[in-house]
Amino acid sequence: MRLVKRVMQWLFGVLFVAAGANHFLNAQFYVSIMPPYLPWHEALVYLSGLCEIVLGGLLLIPKFTTSAAWGLIALLLAVFPANIHMALHPDLYPGLSAWMLWLRLPLQGVLIAWAYWFTRGNRRQLMNSTQGTETMN
Repeated sequence: MRLVKRVMQWLFGVLFVAAGANHFLNAQFYVSIMPPYLPWHEALVYLSGLCEIVLGGLLLIPKFTTSAAWGLIALLLAVFPANIHMALHPDLYPGLSAWMLWLRLPLQGVLIAWAYWFTRGNRRQLMNSTQGTETMN
């Protein structure tokens, strides 16, 4: 199970690094899907891309995995209202199909659950940290 979790961790981290890089490579696409009620579209696109790159990379470093996972959860929650806006107003996004906009909503929940998995250490790590605490007292 540890191997599966580690592979999934790398897949998740690389997914976010790639997605974040795409914010810089295709910034105009992301600017075009920003809800009109948000200010500073271009700056927010670059900021969210940078967060995805940094957090995705930190997820792969054991010392930072838990913090990075919580950061990714916060990021996914932060962009969720924009995803809802897109689903409710598909006419504003003619290049994207309405069903894909709706599909993104439950997918966001899957991504949050996937990130949450990495906030939980494996049993051996938890047991070692508990034992280390007891010997320190």
